[in-house]
Amino acid sequence: MTDAELIEHAVTARALAYAPYSDFAVGAALLVADGRIFTGCNIENASYGLAMCAERVALFKAVSEGIRGFSRIALVADTESPISPCGACRQVLWEFAPDLMVVSANLKGQVRVQPLRELLPEPFDGRML
Repeated sequence: MTDAELIEHAVTARALAYAPYSDFAVGAALLVADGRIFTGCNIENASYGLAMCAERVALFKAVSEGIRGFSRIALVADTESPISPCGACRQVLWEFAPDLMVVSANLKGQVRVQPLRELLPEPFDGRML
């Protein structure tokens, strides 16, 4: 699967976002080692702290189906530069896929690809416990 194809899945997921408060729709597409794709969109709530980011929705959908072994995630939003995962999402992604490649994009066609290890250089993980 190419990055462009993965981004298209994220664009499709973005269209399903529930963002009535921020009007900031985000889509994510998570590529599993076996080639399957799990998508997610951000879901807001009137109690703002209960909102869920697109990348965590995609990851939780996959994990809840017993899936492990993730290779890439694409994120898309209508931003000036390619969107990057928030800190909470970086931490949650790290738990399941420290070697994940993050494909960040915007609707203008700009793309940035970075390893999660660069985005979260000092993670908190099970080694700390």
